[in-house]
Amino acid sequence: MSSAEFTPPMLHGVSASKVFLKPSAASICSIYDYLCVQFPHIDAAEWQQRFRDGLIYDANGTKLLSDSLFQANSHVFYYRFLKHEIHVPFEHEILFENDDLIVVDKPHFLTMSPTGQYVQETLLVRLKNQTGIEQLTPIHRLDRETAGVVLVSKRPETRGIYQQMFAERKVQKTYHAIAPYTSDIQFPLTLRLHMDKGEPFYTMQVKEAEANTETEIHLLAHNDQWAKYLLKPHTGKQHQLRVHLNHLGLPIQNDAFYPCVAHKADNDFSSPLQLLAKQIEFIDPVLLKPMNFSSKQELNL
Repeated sequence: MSSAEFTPPMLHGVSASKVFLKPSAASICSIYDYLCVQFPHIDAAEWQQRFRDGLIYDANGTKLLSDSLFQANSHVFYYRFLKHEIHVPFEHEILFENDDLIVVDKPHFLTMSPTGQYVQETLLVRLKNQTGIEQLTPIHRLDRETAGVVLVSKRPETRGIYQQMFAERKVQKTYHAIAPYTSDIQFPLTLRLHMDKGEPFYTMQVKEAEANTETEIHLLAHNDQWAKYLLKPHTGKQHQLRVHLNHLGLPIQNDAFYPCVAHKADNDFSSPLQLLAKQIEFIDPVLLKPMNFSSKQELNL
């Protein structure tokens, strides 16, 4: 069997990663040695376990052992699994499906795609396990902390046209958020700010410069302490809605980043960020007809 013929199968919703074995100046004898050098952030014992579990293949589809010889200018496939992964005790719901799209209602705390400490406990891998479709790819993203409607592509042939729809801002997204109530600000209002990378690196900050973000904000309901806001972002910067409300002095309820970073335990699911991607509207670029999807979840005062 030639290398072109071997395609590693999807395993438990996880697609194999491909690694090219570059010539190395170091004294590399085995593929195990090479992988340990190439990926120093992965514990050597984890690579040993992957070899023992038969999760590493050569270009022809032969399972490799930890003492399999290193051969430069070839490639290997490996599967990524975590020994210990915290279960996210909330389920997604498929709202709509056709030949090209799956529309999903994502719960809070569920990361979109495998990253860091999450593989099986991600929306993408759960969907791949549920549907058996390896080609699934999110067309846009929601933060782990944010719940609500997200679009997933089923077919590479039409994926680009849906991604372009987002790039050209032809999608209207509506969010709901719970944040402090104030009578000092008149709503509705449109907020325009310049946002850039903050410190720590995974946060964003507002700078004095030409605006590169815009959000329309409406007041839906309130009591003496809290209000429910409707947010329509006209741009799509990371953490935009969280930063915009915080800039008004109205940080979203249970926000662990704004106004200050306050890390919570990874298994603490008690206080979800009160931000929901409630609705998404667009003209389907394949079907050429209006589409409108709403989350079944609600945020309450």
